[in-house]
Amino acid sequence: MARVVRFHHHGGPEVLRIETVDVPPPARGEVQIRVRALGLNRAEALLRRGTYIETAVFPSGLGLEAAGIVEAIGDDVTGFVPGDIVSIVPPLSMVRWPAYAELATFPAELVVKHPPELGFETAAAMWMQYLTAYGALVDIAGLGRGDVVAITAASSSVALAAIQIANRIGAVPVALTRTSAKRVALREAGAAHVIASDEEDIEAQLAAIAGPNGVRAVFDAVGGPAFEPLTAAMSPGGVLIEYGGLSPEPTPFPLFHVLTKSLVLRGYLVHEIIRDPVRLARAKAFILDGLSDGSLNPIIARTFRFEEIVEAHRFLESNEQFGKIVVTI
Repeated sequence: MARVVRFHHHGGPEVLRIETVDVPPPARGEVQIRVRALGLNRAEALLRRGTYIETAVFPSGLGLEAAGIVEAIGDDVTGFVPGDIVSIVPPLSMVRWPAYAELATFPAELVVKHPPELGFETAAAMWMQYLTAYGALVDIAGLGRGDVVAITAASSSVALAAIQIANRIGAVPVALTRTSAKRVALREAGAAHVIASDEEDIEAQLAAIAGPNGVRAVFDAVGGPAFEPLTAAMSPGGVLIEYGGLSPEPTPFPLFHVLTKSLVLRGYLVHEIIRDPVRLARAKAFILDGLSDGSLNPIIARTFRFEEIVEAHRFLESNEQFGKIVVTI
């Protein structure tokens, strides 16, 4: 028996319940871990509300990131033994492999061993944000030294990871946030420049920062009217990578800028990195190297206890978040 978080119908944080259930042993090719920490992601709030790309099957579990200790291994699993310290690369389905539990089971290929000194909280906070940012900036955009990248929704965990990755490869990260309230924190987090999009002219500010070469890439989680000024400031052949849709307003297609600059506007899900073993191996090596040399360091906004999962989800949906939310068990 183990405690798990489930919900029986869609709704707000209050629909989450901690329940005690029988947890079956791992199947062939799976690893079961005793979870010590969870990383929370906006995708989990979307699944809970019924607006995610995956459909919940009630009663539904949820959760994409965990770190803990190997409890048991299924048949045909090699390279792991009970007691190993591990974390989880987010699975393609959190309904099939939910992480919010004392005991959780995952495909062995998504389980990663790492030094114990990394710590459970850090390990639970790293894979979704760094894989998402790496896939966009390095794997797809191919950013290099000196390239300017505009990063929207800059106080989110993924955006903060993108700032760190841009710095690691020598690019110039420009953080876009709605107001000036988080300007100092974003500069301290590594942003070379910060633009308050509700207070400043996005196009003019980006043009002043990037100069005649323009913005090489845009990493956007928002959409909406900002597409026009963002693309107006981009360089010829630049790429805008869209990985979210936070804006409630329609997103215009910037036809003139796309045509005159031969821009690439590309939708992106981290799943395309996770489901490709070769690309995933490169991403994991980059991230683990960055954690080792200190250039990558997850920013944790707040830590909750497992029993506070409802409060953790309320904070997840607030505008107070700056970095990753972690839940410890």
